[in-house]
Amino acid sequence: MKKDDGHPDELSLKLFVILSRAYRSISDFVTDDMKRYGLNPSEFMVLELLYHKGEQPIQHIGKKVLLASGSMTYVIDKLESKQLLERKSSQEDRRVIYASITKAGKQLMDEIFPQHRAAIEKLFKGLTAEQKDTMIQLLKETGLKAANLKK
Repeated sequence: MKKDDGHPDELSLKLFVILSRAYRSISDFVTDDMKRYGLNPSEFMVLELLYHKGEQPIQHIGKKVLLASGSMTYVIDKLESKQLLERKSSQEDRRVIYASITKAGKQLMDEIFPQHRAAIEKLFKGLTAEQKDTMIQLLKETGLKAANLKK
């Protein structure tokens, strides 16, 4: 890539490269942190969702944690075999199955989630609250724009 000459296209390309590299570094850091607890990122995200939001229809979990439906069954099976979640049939609709965190899953998350939160805080420690708010807003706007361009 040629040196940035201030041309808007060059700045957009540079921003994309920097954002991609930053995402990769952040993702690697967070993945390594999740693995410290004996969970892969998908397992951790599903448990974290159930821990904070309560039982969820299995069909909706994938959308909330950005997992393909084929992967969902595998992740749910693994967490169930570790006795960290259980499946529950809906009382209203027998076609709907809920995933619910177990007592062991809650105990695990009570122990590890504060450590995970501290790792995330460490990651963004150098930023002020205002900088974090600005980044949140800009990344939301960029993400929405990208989603709309796909349509």
